[in-house]
Amino acid sequence: MNNDMLAARWLEVGGETRKWWSKLTDDDLKRIGGSSLLLADALQERYGYTRWHAESQSNRWMRDHQTDQISEA
Repeated sequence: MNNDMLAARWLEVGGETRKWWSKLTDDDLKRIGGSSLLLADALQERYGYTRWHAESQSNRWMRDHQTDQISEA
């Protein structure tokens, strides 16, 4: 699987995502739809992160949750 989560998996982790980044809205989560780049965009917008920091956080989040999915299978 690449850096983008399947839409179904994204819906499962949406609540966890909001726990980590409470400034993200439901609309943000819908727009992101599992895309690591769109998550980075949202983190930049809502938190004022630099692009590098936003991408780093997004990639880590996606990697951690894809690993969870693989280990659960």
